[in-house]
Amino acid sequence: MRCVVVAFCCVVGCAVPALAEPCPGNPDAIGTSRTITVEPSAFPRIGNIQYPNTLPLNDHEVVITLDDGPIPPYTTRILDTLASECVKVTYFLVGQMASAYPDLVRRIYNSGHTIGTHSQTHPFAFQHLSLQSVERQVDGGIASVDAALGDPKALSPFFRIPGLGRTNAIEHFLESKSLVTWSADIDTNDWWRGTTPSQIVQRAMKRLNAKGRGILLMHDIHPATVMALPMLLKELKSHGYHVVQVVAPGERPESVPERPALAVASGGWPRVVKTSAQETERTIKTKHHRKRFARHTRDPEATVSVAKKRHTRTADISASIVKKKRKARTAEQRQGPDSSVH
Repeated sequence: MRCVVVAFCCVVGCAVPALAEPCPGNPDAIGTSRTITVEPSAFPRIGNIQYPNTLPLNDHEVVITLDDGPIPPYTTRILDTLASECVKVTYFLVGQMASAYPDLVRRIYNSGHTIGTHSQTHPFAFQHLSLQSVERQVDGGIASVDAALGDPKALSPFFRIPGLGRTNAIEHFLESKSLVTWSADIDTNDWWRGTTPSQIVQRAMKRLNAKGRGILLMHDIHPATVMALPMLLKELKSHGYHVVQVVAPGERPESVPERPALAVASGGWPRVVKTSAQETERTIKTKHHRKRFARHTRDPEATVSVAKKRHTRTADISASIVKKKRKARTAEQRQGPDSSVH
């Protein structure tokens, strides 16, 4: 059984750290320094972007979170990067994406990462939904991820509201289900149109250095994020940061049954171009490439080859998430550079 290695001494969040283990094959890896357990009744809402309370982290400790997936090949590439650095993170999965790629969901869990949920279809204006719709989105997302995992005990009671679109009613509903509502402390804004891997890293480090610790928000559906992550982990280590993993209380299965590797559905989300970070930045800026890709996926940011066949519904959902976030960019700019929509 996958057991909890630390426990909170009280509601305030006193925890006993677990010793970091060496990273096989990479003595220079940043690794995961310790694991802390979050009890829903003690921490119903966390993240200073929206709430007064956040995780009880020490100076220069960071918790990495990834939203909106899973989707190949991006999630696959990110999992490879995390494994090479022995870093454990928290994933907030969209239910419909999990249903489409259950093999990836199981790989995430069997790689030792924590899995929470992010609604069933990621409605953008979540705060404007009726409470009945909120319940369907939350319960549907949990059911889909449970089914993809094959074991409901593997899922952690962690939830991030799409777009961070909170209301008191939504938060009370989540608390009634004993779910921890996750916001964040630092947003990388990795979904911004035209952002490059180096810009993501610079933005993340600037904001993290200003706070000294915190929950980092990223998304595993963007090619720029795939390219930025290796650079970010190196920057975190060079600046003396330590990665902390967050788990839920209680025992969880050591692993879930592996599924056979499945090919991406014909006409599905196109594959990442195998290229360097420098080439990725240049491609993002290439107007012709953007226009060709926009005609097929309506996601001009992605630096990938264009699929010739019609995209599946799953790809459309992920592209829709990106498109809706970009529409909010104008409103965000009026509010200031650190305003965020997720």
